[in-house]
Amino acid sequence: MTTTREDLHFGCGGEACAAWLYPAAGEGSDPTPLIVMAHGLSGTRRDRLGAFAERFAAAGVAALVFDHRGFGDSDGERDLFDPARQLQDWRAAIACARSLAGVDPERVATFGSSMGGGNALAAAAADRRVAAAISQVPFLDIVRQAHRSSVRVTLKVLFAAARGRHLPVLGNPRQAALLNAPGAEQGWRHVVAIGEDSRWCNRVSTRWLLGRPFRPVRHAAKLHCPWLVCVGEADRVARPGPAIAAARRARLGELRTYPHVDHFDVYDGPVHELLVADQIAFLRRHLLADRGATRNEPVSRAPSLG
Repeated sequence: MTTTREDLHFGCGGEACAAWLYPAAGEGSDPTPLIVMAHGLSGTRRDRLGAFAERFAAAGVAALVFDHRGFGDSDGERDLFDPARQLQDWRAAIACARSLAGVDPERVATFGSSMGGGNALAAAAADRRVAAAISQVPFLDIVRQAHRSSVRVTLKVLFAAARGRHLPVLGNPRQAALLNAPGAEQGWRHVVAIGEDSRWCNRVSTRWLLGRPFRPVRHAAKLHCPWLVCVGEADRVARPGPAIAAARRARLGELRTYPHVDHFDVYDGPVHELLVADQIAFLRRHLLADRGATRNEPVSRAPSLG
């Protein structure tokens, strides 16, 4: 599938974030909904987010896909990860989306993958005008969801943080890296390989680990808008239990679980098709003309893929 998209930039903190705008298909005179999208941690828009955005746009929901400052094609200090800084980027992206010609500012949603799923939740919770949110394979709680291979490796990571050092994003379970769950490196490198001329770099700052823990899960129970949570039941990077519990706590939470699905399985193949179908159905209910009542949908478990 090919969709016309536009390159644009928006400002944040005196720097520029790079973005792609996918206009909604069949745009007429009426304003269209739009979904703001970003990866988590060090991921960039080129790392298969376009595969989701194209499908959303074809279904009638425009998409704004952006890189956080310091990553991908955006300005800023390279490889500097900080949760509060990324939420500033989200606020700027949402403001940019509402300013775009042809976009309905009251029908703007958020979408994030992994730690981006946590950011999508936090950004929606901070802005009561956000109409809906999607978090896929979400990393919502570093305390309860993070894979920890050993005390020794954890101490190495914290020592690096105390020294202000950068570490690899990905590594094997015996390596001091931010993501070292079994299979994580192979899974993410596959995503990068099938992306669009990826700018991803296996390097990220660690000082943030000594600050307030990354726990956007705290926003779930009070979230004002419909929230779709897509969880891989075999996720080894972000343990599924806390995300499932958070979706059930949310007043307008909608939970979809996928048997045998690990963290990086969602970006292509049959699993990708299942997720996109569920996400488009959610967007149609809550952002498009046929959107139904904002009610909790029952928990749904996708068919097993073997």
